[in-house]
Amino acid sequence: MNSIDRRTVLAGLGAAATGLVAACGKDAPETPALLSPTGSQVARVERKRSATGRVHSLTVTAAPATLDLGGGVLAKSWAFDGRVPGKEVRISAGDTLSAELSNQLPDGTTTSIHWHGISLRGDMDGVPPVTQDPVRSGSNFTYRFVADKPGTYFFHPHVGLEVDRALYAPLIIEDPREPLSYDDEWVVVLDDWLDGVTGTPDDVFAELSHGMSGMKMKSGGPRRSESSRHPSMAAPSSPSETSPSGDGATTRFRLSGAASPLLGRDAGDVSYPYHLINGRVPTDPASYTGKPGSRVRLRIINAGADTAYRVALGGHKMTITHTDGFPVDHEEVDALLVAMGERYDVLVTLDDGVFPLVALAEGKDVSGMALVRTGSGGLPDPAVRPGELDGRTVTAGQLRASDGARLEAKEPDQVLRVKLTGSMGSYDWAINGKRFDMNDPTADPLLVQEGQRVRLDFINSSGMWHPMHLHGHTYQLGDGGPRKDTTIVLPRSKVSVVFDADNPGQWMLHCHNAYHSEAGMMALLAYGA
Repeated sequence: MNSIDRRTVLAGLGAAATGLVAACGKDAPETPALLSPTGSQVARVERKRSATGRVHSLTVTAAPATLDLGGGVLAKSWAFDGRVPGKEVRISAGDTLSAELSNQLPDGTTTSIHWHGISLRGDMDGVPPVTQDPVRSGSNFTYRFVADKPGTYFFHPHVGLEVDRALYAPLIIEDPREPLSYDDEWVVVLDDWLDGVTGTPDDVFAELSHGMSGMKMKSGGPRRSESSRHPSMAAPSSPSETSPSGDGATTRFRLSGAASPLLGRDAGDVSYPYHLINGRVPTDPASYTGKPGSRVRLRIINAGADTAYRVALGGHKMTITHTDGFPVDHEEVDALLVAMGERYDVLVTLDDGVFPLVALAEGKDVSGMALVRTGSGGLPDPAVRPGELDGRTVTAGQLRASDGARLEAKEPDQVLRVKLTGSMGSYDWAINGKRFDMNDPTADPLLVQEGQRVRLDFINSSGMWHPMHLHGHTYQLGDGGPRKDTTIVLPRSKVSVVFDADNPGQWMLHCHNAYHSEAGMMALLAYGA
């Protein structure tokens, strides 16, 4: 997520809060008035949400931590409450969540919490400086909102590259009228990891943005700050540290040659030493213990920054029931592809034995692994590749929204063109040719009006795939496709999605590759006042 220049953040927030932004210069066109994230319309919609009256209060502490990833691997990072993933939050649909964020990160470090996938009131979305002041080190901020849509979600910061540390945790909103029948469930969180082992996310971004072409960031692009930096522990050398790049520089983190037919072309930018499932490396995996014949719901969350995962459970079929919190027509598969920010719920009937749950880093030829135990058996090879990974693999575009989740068919009131531009050569990722600048967040917004049906046409003119995430809403893929908030847009392709503008405020639309969004592939989707 784009870093924030603290010298200008208050001015930017003030402009967003008033919703009346004037263009600079005597002859410059006037920027349309935008609806404030704290305005009366936001409160009006919040009052209409179906609420139970129950309040779940908790404190989430962001602080430095030394994390045991298993197998003797220790990583010095930042974490929620000293663990990875952070502690799961579980409430029922309609409950009010009151979460106090305590920022105990190093001096000068700001942070926030974005509630990924939740349709919530705009001033609780956790995006400095658009919806709130950044939470400064030594300070607290309380998020309070009604969570009225059941599903599998998670939360993470929206400042700099903090999402590529251990600052994330699952948020499960249970359906009090749950239609699925199953015996147990297991939350499965996937992550690509390097922080405190081979470097920091800021080291990665510096190499990607400068080392690809030898050019510095353009002056009009996002400005780096110290808001998301921290010293890493002494780390072993990466195997790629001595590999020369095209301009003579050495590359420690840049990944080359990662390709995937499922992703169209280039699979990712970053070489990670580890891929984690529930915070553990494959040599010392996390495990679930159940009974043969039991039916288990897996809630799969990709909290990674640069890696899509192909997920399979050895010896089993999976039945997809939900994606991004919303139900779909059930689909039996061998494997599924999960992009950064996506979530899938699947049902599995367990066999007798010990089985590897494998998250293959798509196109990167490495994987994470966890275990499912229902009987006796030895530990699988950490590099095991179940045959299901090469079986029927489904992506979101092949799914259909279930009857209760499908949007009513109607023509869009407006169509917004969202062109995805940029290249690895210059690392100039942008939307509609403009790199988002957090120091001027309300410039050139994508404007919508409350009550309208909106179609977004994602047109990917770049040579790389992008998982596009919209805050505060869910959209529908095409005509009758699944309801989602994050979807893969393949290179040189177009994906159209539709949503109803029913949650007034100011919302981010961005690539959920953390390094692409930090470089500028982000835009403001704002309701007109």
